[in-house]
Amino acid sequence: MALYLIGDVQGCSSALQRLLDTISFSPSRDTLFLLGDLVNRGPDSAGVLRRLMGYGAAAQCLLGNHDLHLLAIAHGVRKPSRKDTLHDILEAPDRQAMLDWLRWQRMAILEQVAGHEILMVHAGVLPSWTATQTMALAKEVESVLRSVALGEFLQQMYGNQPDHWDESLRGTDRLRVIVNALTRLRFCTPAGHMDYEATGGIEAAPPGYLPWFEVPGRQTSGVMLAFGHWSTLGWLGRPDVLSLDTGCVWGGALSALRLEDVNGHLHQELIQVKCPQAQKPG
Repeated sequence: MALYLIGDVQGCSSALQRLLDTISFSPSRDTLFLLGDLVNRGPDSAGVLRRLMGYGAAAQCLLGNHDLHLLAIAHGVRKPSRKDTLHDILEAPDRQAMLDWLRWQRMAILEQVAGHEILMVHAGVLPSWTATQTMALAKEVESVLRSVALGEFLQQMYGNQPDHWDESLRGTDRLRVIVNALTRLRFCTPAGHMDYEATGGIEAAPPGYLPWFEVPGRQTSGVMLAFGHWSTLGWLGRPDVLSLDTGCVWGGALSALRLEDVNGHLHQELIQVKCPQAQKPG
């Protein structure tokens, strides 16, 4: 019995299948935790969703910015961009089943393995948030995604302001900050003001900004954090930080981190499969 964390698949269904074959995945024995951006930019987003839906509880999935983008397009809130590859879902006879399944996926997951707490998000966690608070805030967004207010929420979801957390935030502003942190965050200031422009590696931090996981005194420092979203950062395997977006859609690799309790100790093993380039960066 093993638990696998898997980075951004982004519609690369054949790469996902090769990775699952490589790890000899069994849905009756193992659990997959996919860290968001299940769809878009790759050639077979519908294939990815159908495969994961078929695994039932053995596939626990986070929502990333591309997954929310799909929901926004499906509800007529956004128009597809020239690089989107979501038509196979939007034109599918089982479109509604896939979209409904997506709405019930998670914004954050907190799991215990061998005595270690692992907090999983797609992008990041603001420095003032504890793991418990992150889960509570994620549930606020999940509740709206599953409600009749979904269309209204998607219309108001986009925007860069407010750019920092304040406990007094309510309504649209509150939900937007939560979504932006969990699905878009790479860099922020020590006070938690977010930047949305810089997309390079750690060295690309704007003046006064840090990678969100490097902020001194962040409240999740005692928890292992796993995330995707940041392909230019790539694999990072620190005792407290696991970065798993290794750029499959750009011709990099699709990564799975096997986590297992071995005699009370947390054993980790990184497994990767090379991916053909589906799109060029930029």
